[in-house]
Amino acid sequence: MKLKAVLPTPVRRLVGHELRVLVSLVLWVARRRHGVRRAGDLAFGHARDQAAIMYGLVFVCVIEAYGMAVLLRHWPTAHAVMLVVDVYSVVLLIGIHAASVTRPHVLTPDALRVRQGAHRDLRIPLAHIASAHAERRFTHPAAEGQLDLPVASTTSLTLELARPVTAVGLLGRPREVTTVRLHADDPARLLAALRERLAARPHAGAN
Repeated sequence: MKLKAVLPTPVRRLVGHELRVLVSLVLWVARRRHGVRRAGDLAFGHARDQAAIMYGLVFVCVIEAYGMAVLLRHWPTAHAVMLVVDVYSVVLLIGIHAASVTRPHVLTPDALRVRQGAHRDLRIPLAHIASAHAERRFTHPAAEGQLDLPVASTTSLTLELARPVTAVGLLGRPREVTTVRLHADDPARLLAALRERLAARPHAGAN
């Protein structure tokens, strides 16, 4: 029996997300980056600004795990269950940050692959990009045709597309977008490299 016939799409997508998060831990330890394959591929990190927040959450989870261990020390079964839950929560949090570190934005000769950890992965052909500009935003109200990929609630680059691309959400829901906002640790470097490659393409450019 095929997995697709047993599990609905949202469940399969969530399981896939957690597997990518756990694989990212291995990549992080091995100091490898996902999706950077060819000599001409340029990687641009986007995890730096969230590091303090993620490590803070891990610290809180560790303290909470210790507190629960003390409270449940006289109930071995409940203690064992909560210990497994708490340890997995810590591993998952570290994995979420590892996914952001090991899955950078990647600029290839013909496309820009924008990511948000293991949650989002969108390939935008360079031919679809009408303009790119620096724009630091801290609020992102939902809007039709717009995809926001903030890090620590911040985006620093905005892409306007000449043709829509299909963005697939965490649970598998697709939608067409013509504006993409993302964050990079060094947005000026990403913007300069993107403009250079856009300028090298016939009938293409960035403002």
